[in-house]
Amino acid sequence: MIALLFFLSGAAALVYQTAWQRILALGSGVGIYSVAMIVGAFMAGLGLGSHRGGVRSAEIGPRRAMQVFGLVEGLIGLWGSMSPFLYYDVLYTRASWLYAAPFRAGVVHFVALLPPTMLMGMSLPFLVRATVRDAATASRTVGRLYGVNVLGAAFGALATPWLLIRFAGIDGAVFTAVTANLLVGIVALRLARRMPEDEAIAASAAPPGEAAGARPFGLWLGLYAASGFVALALEILWFRIVDVGVKSSAFTFGTVLALYLLGCGAGALVGARFAPRLAQPLRAFLTCQCLVLLASAAAVIGFVHLPAGSWFVGYWSRYEGVTLGRDAAPGDILRLYLLFPALLYAVPTFFMGLVFPILQRAVHDDVRTSGRKVGLLQAANIAGCVAGSLLVGLLALTHLGTAGTLRLLVVGGLGFALVGLRAYSRDLRFALLAAALAAAAAALPGQERLWGQLHGADPASSFLAEDASGVAAITPETPVGFRVSVNGKGNSTLPFGSTHTYLGAIPALIHPAPTDVAIVGLGSGDTAWAAACRPETRTVTVFELNRPQPDLLRRLAARAALPDLTRLLSDPRVRYVLDDGRSSLEHGAERYDMIEADALRPHSAGSGNLYSVEFFRACARRLKAGGIVCTWAPTPRVRATFGAALPHVIQADAGGGEIVLVGSLEPLAIDRGAWRARAESAPVRAWLGPTISNTLVSLLRGTHRLDPASVAGLGAPNADLFPRDEFLTPDPAERR
Repeated sequence: MIALLFFLSGAAALVYQTAWQRILALGSGVGIYSVAMIVGAFMAGLGLGSHRGGVRSAEIGPRRAMQVFGLVEGLIGLWGSMSPFLYYDVLYTRASWLYAAPFRAGVVHFVALLPPTMLMGMSLPFLVRATVRDAATASRTVGRLYGVNVLGAAFGALATPWLLIRFAGIDGAVFTAVTANLLVGIVALRLARRMPEDEAIAASAAPPGEAAGARPFGLWLGLYAASGFVALALEILWFRIVDVGVKSSAFTFGTVLALYLLGCGAGALVGARFAPRLAQPLRAFLTCQCLVLLASAAAVIGFVHLPAGSWFVGYWSRYEGVTLGRDAAPGDILRLYLLFPALLYAVPTFFMGLVFPILQRAVHDDVRTSGRKVGLLQAANIAGCVAGSLLVGLLALTHLGTAGTLRLLVVGGLGFALVGLRAYSRDLRFALLAAALAAAAAALPGQERLWGQLHGADPASSFLAEDASGVAAITPETPVGFRVSVNGKGNSTLPFGSTHTYLGAIPALIHPAPTDVAIVGLGSGDTAWAAACRPETRTVTVFELNRPQPDLLRRLAARAALPDLTRLLSDPRVRYVLDDGRSSLEHGAERYDMIEADALRPHSAGSGNLYSVEFFRACARRLKAGGIVCTWAPTPRVRATFGAALPHVIQADAGGGEIVLVGSLEPLAIDRGAWRARAESAPVRAWLGPTISNTLVSLLRGTHRLDPASVAGLGAPNADLFPRDEFLTPDPAERR
């Protein structure tokens, strides 16, 4: 029963983490620095809670510890029940000004997450104090508790995108977690009533070999902090590789995180079986840490040496990936979401989980201090995790890239081998491990080789760049063309003249005089270039999250004959803001005649932030008098959402069945004669070329008003807290 309770507790924690990160990022943006602040705040609270819970657990007995565990779970559920209102309705909707400055946003995230995350961090120390009865077998008890909790977290990570958000929205997912916490709390309190008042301490034979507590506790704190640093650093690198390699969708992160946690949980449960009989826990701990890094390096080396004709390399060369939840072939799903991540990190995560019960075997010599030691060790580990997350996510990826950071981590793994050599000078194991780590570091690929392989392209003919914000690539598409990819997914193509051109030009021709224009998303620059076609346009502000993109386009323009791209990049009217577009629009003071979100796949991770009623309304608040908001409308729900946000909407055909919507707070005149005159004017024809101008005249001829009655029949719109298109939520009619 206790194992089941802690399983549910772990599942609820991952649901909260996913939902809260999503809500809080609406205020500070989805850029890497914002996300790092949110994750850092979440983990800092866990660490503080682990420390506080560990200290407090040593002052009470098992029955009282079980009662406190139940109360903690109930309080987490109580906070969770209020969290959508507190984080969305209060902080984001009514106090969004708090997020305008990055430092202030970080403080807000920390304060907002501190109460529930401290409570989450307290749960394991109190539960350990309540359940450990024998110091000799403490490692088995604690390892099992930790293992089932991590498996619960894996279940929560998988269920959140596939079931909870998809069918109930973000607030529905949160209330499911609330139910789990309240159930855990109630049952734990009932179990506490059955426990005796007096503590009965069992006494088993001491384990063989090195006695528990024989080595300084401070040594284990330092080693476990280093282990946490490595674990989070590798997690960031693995998710970067998987993100590019599978061409991710909204379901990717939860799916691959579940596999990561599954490996850790399985390792902890297996380790719990043999840890009490382990004779030399330090040697086993250090060996596992070395193997974590060796297996990580071996997997990357293996992937970069796959032959060009392999299935994976062929997939990586594709423009788009499979769409989970809709049209993916079962074989493709198994390769991408089971085989690929399993080969990449199944072995390392298993060893990560294995070290936890080994650690418990080394330190538990008194059941009365069991909760305290677990809490302090968890606090040290989480401190290392926070350091790894911030240093790798914010610094190392930008300056060293994924390949360089992995090489540095593998070299750093020599530290574990050196500790082993000092402690066990006659054991050749650590000399061999040190040599293997050095060889693996030398064999790891460089940046160009790694990302060239994961795009199925020759690095010599491609442009590749990475920083903390993501991976950008420009690869040959045809003998005279190029593809622009962001995090592995095709974004657009060059030369200009694709659908993106018409998405940018149509609204620019509809508006009488678009002086100031804002474009959310750069891509190849196609949409921004077309939106700048009018001589009346004075400024074009392009918001782009992926920081390497503008520089890659400049490098391409310097080597390839692409006059339109060169004109865009040298145009003094165009400025680039490398930040989250939604956040910048909401916190900025500028007003625009035209705001457009560049075409984004509706099922892409995070796309719900740019296809929601709230986003379109936020854009409308940044319009000048007579200004327009524009969007690509790839699904009926986008049309329903846009129509719900803006009272006056016209629909235009962008060619190939693609639809662009133009909306305003004021009535929009359909003046096809004026639009044709603008399209055929000398400045526009000189900018776009006669072929594109003539096509625009034809497309604008079919423009019509979006009928409000028809919009109402398109289904429920996308909302910030229920991004239906992003998670492929079926319409009720489809489910029937």
